[in-house]
Amino acid sequence: MVRHYKLPAMNTPARKPRPTHGAQPIRLQPRSRWTLRNLLLSGLVLGALSALVGVLEQVKSRWYIFNPADMHKLCQDALALHGNDTVSVVSHIVTSLSQSHPSSAINTAFFSTPLLSSPVNGSVLPESYSPNDREWVWNNAGGAMGTMFIIHASITEYLIVFGTPLGTEGHTGRHTADDYFHIISGEQWAAKAGAFELERYVAGDVHHLVRGEIKQYKFHEGGFAIELAQGWIPLMLPFGFADTFFSTLDFPTLYHTIRITGREMIKNLLHGKI
Repeated sequence: MVRHYKLPAMNTPARKPRPTHGAQPIRLQPRSRWTLRNLLLSGLVLGALSALVGVLEQVKSRWYIFNPADMHKLCQDALALHGNDTVSVVSHIVTSLSQSHPSSAINTAFFSTPLLSSPVNGSVLPESYSPNDREWVWNNAGGAMGTMFIIHASITEYLIVFGTPLGTEGHTGRHTADDYFHIISGEQWAAKAGAFELERYVAGDVHHLVRGEIKQYKFHEGGFAIELAQGWIPLMLPFGFADTFFSTLDFPTLYHTIRITGREMIKNLLHGKI
């Protein structure tokens, strides 16, 4: 026999209507920025930039005014004339460049007092040389420290005197330019990763660091070089500035480096040199 039970009625309160006054509107979730249209536009922009970089890579050498082989010969000629007299070697190189290139392209102010020459061999008298403190700056990069004089700086090239009488060691950096280290005094040692023997460069040699390569290098017991870099110079500057922010905190030197580099780059741009 089936028994039927009647469930008791549940007294549920009536739902109150939601107030409409001051209610917040329902917000729809915004669509992703990466729509098909935006992806296509981004692809076109990247493609155009890649094409532009490719074209600039092909034509950048048209703006070069220095030839590594000619620079090598000039350094060797200066060494043949003046040997270990580094001041006279630098003076000969800078003077020769000022005679063969536009005056706007070559900074000759590496001395602050008039240079006097020996009547016998034309060498600079040591007592007449005093470094120009407005033009010589310290350079800390990749852990190495040296003094630097900027002979030329533009978008595609720089030419500097770099070195130290004390010795230094560091990371070359991985650069967007070919770097030619023309040794004019001392010895530079270098090595690639995995090398068991060092590379040795003495006065008269050229150490060519190919664009994109990196090495450990050392100026053993001091040395100086005429350094020529050819490529995209502005992209090298962060490497040159990084030690200031993360190590030395030498902001006066950073200011003078930017002042001289910017001055020379702008001066060359105004004369059509990129």
